Amino acid sequence: MRPVIVGIADCRISTDPGSVLVTYALGSCIAVAIYDAVAGVAGMLHFMLPESSIDPDRARERPYMFADTGIPRLFRAAYQRGAEKERIMVRVAGGAQVIDDHGVFDIGRQNYLALRETLRKAGIMIHGEQVGGTISRTLKLEVSTGRMWLRGGGVEEREFGVSSQWPEG
Repeated sequence: MRPVIVGIADCRISTDPGSVLVTYALGSCIAVAIYDAVAGVAGMLHFMLPESSIDPDRARERPYMFADTGIPRLFRAAYQRGAEKERIMVRVAGGAQVIDDHGVFDIGRQNYLALRETLRKAGIMIHGEQVGGTISRTLKLEVSTGRMWLRGGGVEEREFGVSSQWPEG
């Protein structure tokens, strides 16, 4: 499998069955992974912050940095490749509290709430999630099958399905 790296404040869409989308360092950031099995379209977004209104200039330059601008762009790009809203499986990971020990800013939680609100407004449901806690995570999405794997917090890589159970961290 050829890795396609999804960086921080980045998004990738693929129809290449020989590829796997991978993102690293999901601390307070959140990855949104989508897959349409019929169209063979996979996508992944790695966003950092909840709302683009905190820095409109940066949002114009780097829309994938924010939940409210990155998530709609992820879905539009998938639709342009043949994905359909009704068929897309959505899984999310990240949103941890890794830097702010006292929870003053709680960016991970704010990111998660922004994610939920953005998807709610679009009428899209989440099919699996591994969010919160205090561990950084790595997420992989196999383009040919939609299978996903998570690694983090000293836990070996495990498949992340719709009903996956993961230790809290």
